[in-house]
Amino acid sequence: MAPAVTTTLKDEPELMWHGDGVKMAEVLEALNRIRADFARAEAGDHEHAHPRNCVMTLVAVSATQAEERRAQRTCRIIGAQHPAQSIVIREEVGAHGHGLNAWIVTDIQRPSMASAVECEIVTLHIHGAAADHIGPLVDPLLVSGVPTYLWWMGTPPFGKGELHEALRICDALVFDSSRFEEPYHALRGLSKLITIAHERLGLADLQWSRLRAWRESLAQFFTPFDRRPFLAGISELGIDYAGDGRGNRIGAAFITGWMAAALGWKLQRAAAGPGGIVAAYYRAGQRTVEVHFRSVRKEHLAPGELSAVRVAGTAGGMTFRLSVQRDPERPPIPPAEPAYQTMHPTGGEDEAGIELASRRAEWHREVLHENLDSLHHTATGDPPGESRPRHPVVFTRERRRTDTAQVFLTIIEIGESAPLRHVQQVEHQDEATLLLDLLATGTHDSVFNRSLLRAFELMRKV
Repeated sequence: MAPAVTTTLKDEPELMWHGDGVKMAEVLEALNRIRADFARAEAGDHEHAHPRNCVMTLVAVSATQAEERRAQRTCRIIGAQHPAQSIVIREEVGAHGHGLNAWIVTDIQRPSMASAVECEIVTLHIHGAAADHIGPLVDPLLVSGVPTYLWWMGTPPFGKGELHEALRICDALVFDSSRFEEPYHALRGLSKLITIAHERLGLADLQWSRLRAWRESLAQFFTPFDRRPFLAGISELGIDYAGDGRGNRIGAAFITGWMAAALGWKLQRAAAGPGGIVAAYYRAGQRTVEVHFRSVRKEHLAPGELSAVRVAGTAGGMTFRLSVQRDPERPPIPPAEPAYQTMHPTGGEDEAGIELASRRAEWHREVLHENLDSLHHTATGDPPGESRPRHPVVFTRERRRTDTAQVFLTIIEIGESAPLRHVQQVEHQDEATLLLDLLATGTHDSVFNRSLLRAFELMRKV
C-alpha cells in the first residue's frame, strides 16, 4: 500500500452532494465533479492538477443503520492512513420505488511531506430490483488498476446470485464469521464458495485474524527442533469458549480445523452435549486424538471468544502438556514480607501481571545501561563516566499496566521437568485495525481455506 497519510479525523466528514431517487449516472457525474473541483483548487493557477492517488476500492454492504454507521467510520479510519475510495451500500429490504438515494462525503488529508489527498465515501441506499444487482450497479464507480474488496458486514447470501454477481467485479470477499446469524448454514455456503469461486478471489475472515495470537502461541511450542516429534504424539486437544449455543463454537472449530489440516487428522465421529460440550475423535495414523469443547462463563469475553486451549500427548516415551489461557483466574497474592508485589493497588495483584511488569522494567534497565554514558553527558554536561550513578533504577510498579484482560499465560510441562511459564500481553485490535491488516497483508490464505473446510466438517457433525 501507499505510505500512511497519518492525520487526525474530524468528528464528521464534509457532505459534498446528496440526491434522492437518482440514477447511477448522476452519482458518477457528481463524484467526477467533486474530484475535479478538488484537483483544481489544490493546483491553483500556476500548476497542473496533481494525479489522483488511490490504492484500493472498499465496498461495504450493510443491512442496518448501525452497520452502515460502523462501515462509514471504519472506511474513514482506513482512508486516513491510505488513500482509498469507499462505497457503503445499504439494502433497504421491502422498500419500493425507483432510483437510488445517494450521499458523497469527503475527508481531506494534508500530510506534511506530500500533496493533499481527498478520500471519498459514497453511500448508496438501494431497493427494489437494484438490490439484486449490486455488482453491475457499482461497477461504474470502481477505479481501474487497483484491487476491489467486498466487505459483507453481516451474513453474506451464500448460494444466491446477488453475491456471485458482486464477486465477479471483486478481488476478495471480507466477512466476520463471528457475526453469522446461522453459523452452520453460513459455513456450509462458505465452504462451497471456496470450490466454485474464480481463482483470483481471496477470502478474509476477521474472526480468523482474531485467532492469530492463539495460533502463534500454539505453534511456538513446537518450534524448537527437539519438540518437533511432539506433533506426531498429540492425543488430546481441549478448548474453552465463552457463550452458549452452536454459533459460538466457530472459533474453537477453526483452531481444531487448523491443527487437523496441518497434521493430517481424519475426523471419525463427533457429538454435542448439553452446556456447550462437544466431543470429537480424530484418527492420526495409528493414534486417536480426542478433542473436547466446553462453554465457560467469562463476563469480559464476547460470546464465541476463546478462553483456553490445552494440548497434551506422548512422544518418545516422554509426556508433554501445553496450556494457553487468556486472562486466567489469578487470586490475589497474600501479603508477606515487604516486596514490590505488595506495593501494587488492590484488585489487580497477580503473578502474570507482575511478571509482565518485571519483564518491561528489566528491558528498560538494559536500555538505560547501554546508553548510560551518553544520557548522563546530555543531562549534566559532565564528561562520560564522571559523577554518574552506578546502576539505573526502574521500578516495576511504574511499568505495570492496569488492564490485563489481554494477558496470555502459557504453561509448558515436559516429562518430569518443572513447569515453564510464559506471559505475554496481546494488544487489543478493533475492527478497523483488523480489516486494514487483512487488506495490507493479502487475502489469499490457503491455510485459512484448508482450516475452514476442516472446521465445517466438524460443525456438520455437531
